[in-house]
Amino acid sequence: MLSEAAPGKVRIVHGDILTYKLEKVFPKHLMKNWEDDPPDIHIIGNLPFSVSTPLIIKWLENISKRDGPFSYGRTRMTLTFQKEVGERLIAATGTRQRSRLSIMSQYLCTVHKCFMIPGQAFIPKPEVDVAVVHFTPLVQPKIEQPFKLVEKVVRSVFQFRRKHCHHGIRILFPEAERLEKAEQMLMLADVDPTLRPTQLSIFHFKCLCDVFRKMCDEDPKLLAYNFREELREGRGSKATLKGLTACSSYSSKLPGNNSDTD
Repeated sequence: MLSEAAPGKVRIVHGDILTYKLEKVFPKHLMKNWEDDPPDIHIIGNLPFSVSTPLIIKWLENISKRDGPFSYGRTRMTLTFQKEVGERLIAATGTRQRSRLSIMSQYLCTVHKCFMIPGQAFIPKPEVDVAVVHFTPLVQPKIEQPFKLVEKVVRSVFQFRRKHCHHGIRILFPEAERLEKAEQMLMLADVDPTLRPTQLSIFHFKCLCDVFRKMCDEDPKLLAYNFREELREGRGSKATLKGLTACSSYSSKLPGNNSDTD
């Protein structure tokens, strides 16, 4: 029906959006330098709720590497998300909706909510309203560190979103040196350890990521360290396990119950 409504102007591709290489369909003459205005390419999608978070994280990583659809320049995106997810993407410092997604999207893009679409506008009708969110990649990211490193720091901090931020910083390090290294990282980054994750600005996270990068350069094993593996192997303390269990219990009660509640 879409093809018939726009003969010769629409190409329908049946595929998995999480693996499909969008850049293959863009004409090469539309390519621009990253510092130029955005190219005449626009990714627009009414995303299924089940893939919206992994897909935007995938595209954000593409932006950080300037590859995939963003090898053509600062390709803009206008996408739909479940209302709560949309609110997290645009949430400002200090707001209840501030989350991992807020930091990961805003350090790489200018992000704003265009408008809301009521659930009743769709067939079949979803149980929630839908937010339309626009992304324009920044010429210069607000945190100039590898995407995986930034994601690791941000995810760890928001692991204990209701506690002071030093709880999340601690789990970046093996238990034997956890307290000492966390204290050192917060001091060098000049971040108040009693701030809660939602109170941390992009600049706070920039400082934390810059310091963590230096610590990883000194000890390359840090970047691959996973505190959950230490717990599974029985080397973690009961206090850490108790804290993780409490965090998991809280996260399971949040709307949507997705990884973007971290």
